Amino acid sequence: MANKKRILTINPGSTSTKLALFEDETELLKQELAIRAEDIAHCTLMIQQLDIRMQSIRNFIQEAKLDLSTLDMIVARGGSIHGVRSGAYLIDAHVDAMLRYRPRSQHVSSLAAIIAYQLSLESGVPAIFYDAPSADDADEIMHYTGLPECRRFVTSHCLNSKMVARQVAERLGKPYEACNIIVAHLGGGITMAFHSGGRMVDTLLDDAGPMSPQRAGRIPVTDVINLCYSGRYTREEMANKMRGRGGLVAWFGVNDARDVEAMIDAGDQKAKEVYWYMAYQIAKGIGELSVVQSGKLDRIVLTGGLAWSKRLTDWVTERVEFLAPVIVIPGEQEMLALAQGGMRVLRGEEEARRYTWLPPGYDSLEAFLKDCGSGERG
Repeated sequence: MANKKRILTINPGSTSTKLALFEDETELLKQELAIRAEDIAHCTLMIQQLDIRMQSIRNFIQEAKLDLSTLDMIVARGGSIHGVRSGAYLIDAHVDAMLRYRPRSQHVSSLAAIIAYQLSLESGVPAIFYDAPSADDADEIMHYTGLPECRRFVTSHCLNSKMVARQVAERLGKPYEACNIIVAHLGGGITMAFHSGGRMVDTLLDDAGPMSPQRAGRIPVTDVINLCYSGRYTREEMANKMRGRGGLVAWFGVNDARDVEAMIDAGDQKAKEVYWYMAYQIAKGIGELSVVQSGKLDRIVLTGGLAWSKRLTDWVTERVEFLAPVIVIPGEQEMLALAQGGMRVLRGEEEARRYTWLPPGYDSLEAFLKDCGSGERG
């Protein structure tokens, strides 16, 4: 019997850092290290949280008596990084520099690869990041819009989306690469992806698709322009209105769908109408993506935290099941998805790419770092 592989997975979120130790795909240990809001209240850039999160991880490693040198691989959640496709990338000095000094956005998931790089240097264990949130597998034409200066982002909840698509392909007895599957990730934000040929070939992001618990979704552009120039909101306030204070939060002041369902059960007609309309928008988004391969569609998958709601998934299913059978896989399993990605690399089923993107105007990492100096900036 082949030796089992030991993998440490790292996944920072807004209020905690999740760690898990796997032996092959069996979880041996899991820990969620809480981050106190007051400890990071002063942090305007994600990199400013690094020392706090790193220290909590070191404390955990010491308390758990975890010998990093016994690991076969460290797998980090991919961060908000420019110029990547889905899959595995080696974490090296280049990745570390781009996430520290030129991240695509200030998303705390970017700290995962920076932390993994530090642990890799100290232990000699290779580190990769896998299925980054900013991964874009689409053909160039899919990035076009009606304004040449506006380029579409064709991304999604890549990590969980690809994992459940692979699970469904296995149920069908077909290779993932041979399937056409729409995955709707229903969480605080809602994104959808059409998987075909082993890629997410087109997606609907949270600003181009359904409203969600915290996000406004697709809004008529004329209304957005009017709000932007009304004098009532700053740019930051408008951005927060669209992402963070939109959707169910805007309507009812709550970001938990269970609260809205309780309102419906108590007879609140407006809550029922808004919640039904959110389901209707999800169904419309699935319908929009169904044309990607001219109607050739094996399955539709509803996943994420909102997929625990039978009321919501039933409303969606009744409108889209004529397109393809619907499978509901509630919740998310991001830590297992990271471990499985690492195992594919260790087994030789997938090769970890080397990251090479540089900002425009630079032809080497050394030149970029020279301009960055010693300061940490976003």
